[in-house]
Amino acid sequence: MLSRGQTWGLVALTLMWGVNWPVMKLSLQELTPLYFRAVTMTGGALWLLAFYHWRGVRLQPVGREWRSIVTLGLPNLLGWHTLAIFGVAALASGRAAILGFTMPVWTVLLGALFFGERLTRRSTFAALAVAAAVALLLNDELAAMAGRPVGVLVMLGAAISWAIGTLMMRRATLTLPVEALTVWMMLLAAAVLWLLALAFEPWPDWTFTPRMWGLLAYGVFMNYGFAQIIWFSLARHLPPATSAMSVMMVPLIGTASATVIAGEWPRWTDGVAVVCVMTAIAAVLVPPAAWRGLLKR
Repeated sequence: MLSRGQTWGLVALTLMWGVNWPVMKLSLQELTPLYFRAVTMTGGALWLLAFYHWRGVRLQPVGREWRSIVTLGLPNLLGWHTLAIFGVAALASGRAAILGFTMPVWTVLLGALFFGERLTRRSTFAALAVAAAVALLLNDELAAMAGRPVGVLVMLGAAISWAIGTLMMRRATLTLPVEALTVWMMLLAAAVLWLLALAFEPWPDWTFTPRMWGLLAYGVFMNYGFAQIIWFSLARHLPPATSAMSVMMVPLIGTASATVIAGEWPRWTDGVAVVCVMTAIAAVLVPPAAWRGLLKR
């Protein structure tokens, strides 16, 4: 059972993750994707580095811990965050959130395909629900005059990259604290993003509107800062069903908040797709015992 403080922390975390999608969309009106990611990830990593140093967490990697930082950072941070920002640039932010959070289902399917994990009827149902959501959104993008079907594929690539990283994390033997691992993965990904931005995007003039500075501050302190701190403080105590409910709510909040923040009105296809994805997440993440408990009430 979560305490009142943990419950409020979980609510805040879910809201921060969901609202971040339209925040990213608005930010791209004044800053190119790679520079946006480089700036916010660098700022977030430095903020976390200072915080965990103050908390006394061991931050200095030694020996083979550097190898784990590189191998786990590529799919979890660089792959996911780079592809996701280009997906947001191409699609409505709520739609990008829906596709991005198909990750739990891809984790199950890739685990069954490459690691011999058992594929249950629940996970098969989840895969069909995700396939329905993807087909619906892809068809909608193809039918629209200004549709971006490539954006759908980019966001699916981001979700699959995140899923691969999750599977690698599960199988990794880690001696470095997870907090330190995350900070160093962020610093590594940020360094690569700066190089890519310098190579492929024009240098920004950095004369942003006050709103843009606020959006950047949100990305640094909320999405990459407080959200990570709250997550680490809750992760060891969250029951699987509670964690699943949080993940399920993110695409719904992303879609709903996009209307207020970015002026994006969802289509009926988005509504059906978000229900399909939330159902799929519940099928693969909520334990059977939790479902039996709900049915008994």
